[in-house]
Order: sequence, then C-alpha cells, then structure tokens
Amino acid sequence: MSSGTRAASEADPMSAEYIDGYLPDDDVLAAARGRAAELGCSPLAPGAGTTLRFLAATLGARAVVEVGTGSGVSGLCLLRGMAGDGVLTSIDVEPEHQRAARRTFLEAGYPPGRMRLIVGRALDVLPRLTPGGYDLVFVDAARIEYPGYYEQGVALLRRGGIIAFHNVLAGGRMVDPSRRDPETLALREVARAIREDERLVPALLPVGGGLLVAALG
Repeated sequence: MSSGTRAASEADPMSAEYIDGYLPDDDVLAAARGRAAELGCSPLAPGAGTTLRFLAATLGARAVVEVGTGSGVSGLCLLRGMAGDGVLTSIDVEPEHQRAARRTFLEAGYPPGRMRLIVGRALDVLPRLTPGGYDLVFVDAARIEYPGYYEQGVALLRRGGIIAFHNVLAGGRMVDPSRRDPETLALREVARAIREDERLVPALLPVGGGLLVAALG
C-alpha cells in the first residue's frame, strides 16, 4: 500500500463520520431511528439518507418504490426529496415495520395519500407494479435477494430513472476474496450485473456501507 493510499484509508472513518453529520437528523428522523432499534432493524446512515433525498429531488420524483420499509427512515428521506404530489410505494414483509413507518411519515406531516404501504414479499409484489412507471427504486432488504430485485427493479424504471442498493459492501465482505457465503456471492452478482448492463449508467457511492446506484439510459 502506498503512503497516499494508506493516508486515505486511515482518514475514511473520520470522513464517514463527517458525511453522516453534515446534515444531522431532525427530531422526526431521530424518533424513527429509535423505533428501528426497538424493532431490531438497521436504518440507513444519515449520509445515505441525504443522498436518497438528493436523488429524489434531482429526479423530481413522483413515483418511488422502496423495498424494505423498516421504521420509515429511508422512506422519509425519499418523501422529503420527492415532488409535492409524489407517492412512495414501500414494501415489507413485517406489518409492525410498516406501522412504525406510517407513524414516522404522519409525524413528518405527510398525508396518507402520499404513501402506499404493501405487506408482502417484494419478489412477489414488484411484478405487479407498473413497468416503466417509476422514477426511483430503492432497495434495502434481504441482500441474498438483491439479484432478483435488480432484474425486477430495472423493469419498473422510466427512462432516466435510478435504481439504488444500500450497503452493498457489507462491511468489506463483498471485496474480501475469501468470502464465498451466499449473501456475499449475491452482492457480487448484482454489482457485476449492474456494471455490465449496457442500459445502465452505474456508480458506487461511499455512503451507507456502499450505495450502488444506476440510471437507466
């Protein structure tokens, strides 16, 4: 490792802390994170949340799909970036998660008409949604199923829309050649598939444990 590479590596934890604190959580997001801890689900880091808000705002997103509702942290970030008449469709297998998320959205001032919460397995729900009808698809769920979410998620995007996968680096496991467990292999598969898909313009962003994004050209 060169001295420059070593210096960059050593600065990474401090940089990540600065990125996450750049736009701190307000009271509603902090409360949602507290509910996530009670439910035993892991919300995305603040830096990843602000990135989602930025992407939704850049797209002027009116129709967004979220795979993995959790306590509503990521969904609230998406709603805050979306157009004023935008609708968030969020899918989760746990009804308790969706109840917590609905509370988060209502506390933030969003009316019920801005959210569509669907209880079910995403791989079963996504094929029932409108192909080409969405501006943004965000995935933060079972990583072993990421390849399936990629195939179905891209089909939902309108031209210029974005698909995003949270925590694809999995704490460094994805880039560790000794790791051959099914989840790590699934992450490598989706990273490779998105990189090689000629329809997509991909990037791997250093937030949220690795936010893999791709725009449909």
